[in-house]
Amino acid sequence: MLTTKIFFRKTKGGKIFKTVREHYLRDDIYCGLKTCTKCKARPRDMVLEEEDAGAKSSLIPSPYFLVLDTNIILDQIDILEEDVITNVIILQTVLEEIRHKSSTVYKKLKAIIGNPTRKFFVFINEHHRETYIEREPGEKINDRNDRAIRVAVKWYDTHLNSDGDNVKVILLTDDVENRTRAAEEGLFVVSMEDYVASLENSSFLLDKLCKRSYTLDIQGPELFPCHLAPTEMHDGITSGKLLQGTFLASRENFLEGNVNVEGREKPIFVQGRSHLNRAVDGDIVAVEILPEDQWSSPSEIVLQDEQGADADDVAEDEKILRKQSSSKMQEKIPTGKIVGIIRRKWRQYCGILQPSAIKENVRHLFVPAERKIPKIRIETRQAEILSKQRIIVALDSWPRNSRYPLGHFVRALGNIGDKETENEVLLLEHDVPHSRFSDAVLSFLPKLPWIITEADVAQREDLRHLDICSVDPPGCTDIDDALHCRSLPNGNFDVGVHIADVSHFIRPGTALDKEAALRATTVYLVDKRIDMVPELLSSNLCSLRGEEERFAFSCIWEIDRDANIIDTRFCKSIICSRQAMTYEEAQLKIDDATQRDAIAVSLRGLNQLAKKLKKKRLENGALTLASPEIRFQVDSETHDPIDVEAKKLRETNSMVEEFMLLANISVAEKILAEFPECAMLRRHPEPPQSNFEPLIKAAKNQGFTINTNTGKELARSLEETKKESNPYFNTMLKILATRCMLQAVYFISGMHQPEEFKHYGLACPIYTHFTSPIRRYADIIVHRLLAVCIGADATYPELLDKKKNHLLCHNLNYRNRMAQYAGRASVALHTHIFFRNKVQDEEGYILFVRKNALQVLIPKYGLEGTVYLKSASSSVTFTYNSEDQSQTCGEVVFRAFDPIVVQMSLDRSNVQHERLFFKLVKPEIPDFSVPPLNIDTSATEENSTVKETLKRKPEIQQESTIVRKKKAGKKKKNRN
Repeated sequence: MLTTKIFFRKTKGGKIFKTVREHYLRDDIYCGLKTCTKCKARPRDMVLEEEDAGAKSSLIPSPYFLVLDTNIILDQIDILEEDVITNVIILQTVLEEIRHKSSTVYKKLKAIIGNPTRKFFVFINEHHRETYIEREPGEKINDRNDRAIRVAVKWYDTHLNSDGDNVKVILLTDDVENRTRAAEEGLFVVSMEDYVASLENSSFLLDKLCKRSYTLDIQGPELFPCHLAPTEMHDGITSGKLLQGTFLASRENFLEGNVNVEGREKPIFVQGRSHLNRAVDGDIVAVEILPEDQWSSPSEIVLQDEQGADADDVAEDEKILRKQSSSKMQEKIPTGKIVGIIRRKWRQYCGILQPSAIKENVRHLFVPAERKIPKIRIETRQAEILSKQRIIVALDSWPRNSRYPLGHFVRALGNIGDKETENEVLLLEHDVPHSRFSDAVLSFLPKLPWIITEADVAQREDLRHLDICSVDPPGCTDIDDALHCRSLPNGNFDVGVHIADVSHFIRPGTALDKEAALRATTVYLVDKRIDMVPELLSSNLCSLRGEEERFAFSCIWEIDRDANIIDTRFCKSIICSRQAMTYEEAQLKIDDATQRDAIAVSLRGLNQLAKKLKKKRLENGALTLASPEIRFQVDSETHDPIDVEAKKLRETNSMVEEFMLLANISVAEKILAEFPECAMLRRHPEPPQSNFEPLIKAAKNQGFTINTNTGKELARSLEETKKESNPYFNTMLKILATRCMLQAVYFISGMHQPEEFKHYGLACPIYTHFTSPIRRYADIIVHRLLAVCIGADATYPELLDKKKNHLLCHNLNYRNRMAQYAGRASVALHTHIFFRNKVQDEEGYILFVRKNALQVLIPKYGLEGTVYLKSASSSVTFTYNSEDQSQTCGEVVFRAFDPIVVQMSLDRSNVQHERLFFKLVKPEIPDFSVPPLNIDTSATEENSTVKETLKRKPEIQQESTIVRKKKAGKKKKNRN
């Protein structure tokens, strides 16, 4: 059957177009009930069961089926994921609305529908003759969809009970109007809260009720101004009275934040609870700039929200801020107030429960691990159990009369302080996809045993005769690059970089490809690796293991003895690595003059050329920066850290780095020449001169001048600033220089001007990532582009779509940044575990002198910490000199780069935020002491054997200050 709609449209030129839309209807669409005799369907398509249908409810006699409206699914997906709720009918109308409104909820719902044990059935009501309805004139689309849902419920009720059966069809909705109309039409309709409360043993489900559609019974005055309506915000932004931007909360002061507005050089400062107006970090907001006489500036005090759950005095902290701000001589900056929320960017948050002091109270406060997120008020009946665990909470709403937003409990992660639990927290908090690979993804993996066929050999260059080897950290399993070097008759060298051909196994558009694009990068934690691609590829078929034949993508040069490139070529190849070595093994082979085998000769040739390549790079202005990087020795069974130390680099690290850089530059030039509009490249923007102020001032105080006009001048200045009395001085300056840098990012060539392509840290005009496709999705795209360049593979539309790939770059940059943060958080976690039962003195250096603290670096561990200059004794005072950035106490003067001795221990007084505590030991200041801390010294030693972690193969230190990690036998260094 067919319904037809005809539309007439008049163009600006006066022409009239006729549009005909046809909608096909059927009367053979089945209901999904297994025992239904009217519907003719295959047994596998019938999923609803009449026997024991629906969980036992005190409101509803069994058997019954549930029909859910759109908002129930959007708001209560956490409850729907519980196995308790079964035999549910999902209407096509609802499914389509979910798909358009929330991709996250849609994905979760599809997973539930795909689980046969849950018995969720999708009914195609929009194409059923008796359930399809037309939209009435003047009817809103939401009202039409609500009516379609009620019509489908009525049809089910009639269809299932026409033979005298007594099956109830229940509509679940929290929409008051929809519920009223359903009751008037004689339908059995229930709210989600009433339904959940009626179920047996439902207390844990009540904790998961979303409070978005209704609010708690909170008494009290209105604490916040009203948000403007969407139309008012739109009109204000259009007229220029309001600005739209992203709200970024302050980590140090819960009553301050900034709104980043596109097109404005500096953000708009927001201060005070009413001006923040219930904005949460990441929200897209409308902000109104205040009159200039009301402008303010960020406070210099740290202010955390430590008040109790029932505190309603919201003005005291703001008085402190106003008083402090008015007394400052600091320049006032543009200040505004948030008048509306354009789009919430809420997610699920990890943290701990702060139980109410009132016995048997179900309302408690949740404290997020991320300091920038406000406390959240939730209801739970499991406070005694949950108070000892890390939990996940979702935000629902923020009423005007509630000091804190409202949310609901989602799930518990495990006990506070447990290493596995804390690992899960840091992965969730940094939005790292870490679930197991789905069956759909795994279905695209090659079948074992995998062999190289004659057809493969015919399509590739056979390089199995070459003496190729790989150099990696100990225990590395995802080996994605190998090298060779041999002499040519003309006196030059034939040098090759051979990269794992991951793109051969990951074809465009497959579920495997989409998952790799989503994950974007492998994430390296201290004790585990979160793979971008399944282990069969990352550690086996793509890994260039020793003495095994593998597919590779090769970049081969003819290089003369002065390291000049004579010729470059690329090919898909087959290689067989002679040996997989560690950096140390390769270094020993180079240094041992008695070893004259082909691999030793190859390594020596590579090492000599690498030194010349590096010399040329540095002369060209490339930066050699530094960051405090550490490695852990871990227990082989528990994987707990038993020792930690700063990482040492060998010549072989630099050797591999140079050839990876050279390959990346060569490939970048090739793909840009072939695809000037859609090449995926990597740029490192030049930092603004203001970024260098801390570096310049620190060097000046030591009698050195740092020239930052160009990268070349900066590099020369850094190399010339050395002190014989302090061998670590130059390294510390380079650490400071690293922090002046901007982030390197992926981009599409057609979206930027050529002058923006430059990589500042490498001092090269063009750069990309080609050498690590096992752990970086950007490299896979580059491989595909290069394959098209040399005729080794065909192109496809998405590869040359610069707008789509521009969006892909956003995800790659975001995931790469989050992976770095997760890695650093993992290092911090394991450092805390290491110091849980230790109090020890260590030598360090002052990096920065602050107004009330010294920021110090401990070279032995590559760790940084803060020594607070606040004494428990009133007789000890410190005087800060802002001009030369020094602190004076009596005859003792503290300046940047001075050596000191500190006592290191772990402050566990705040279970949410454990921190390393640094106490000044030398120079000794009489009567200087700090209040005692809650330091755990009772823990027993759990350390047994040692394994090295956190080693890396550096491709470029300059691009990032990321601390790089490895688990023995499981990881490979995350080179930039």
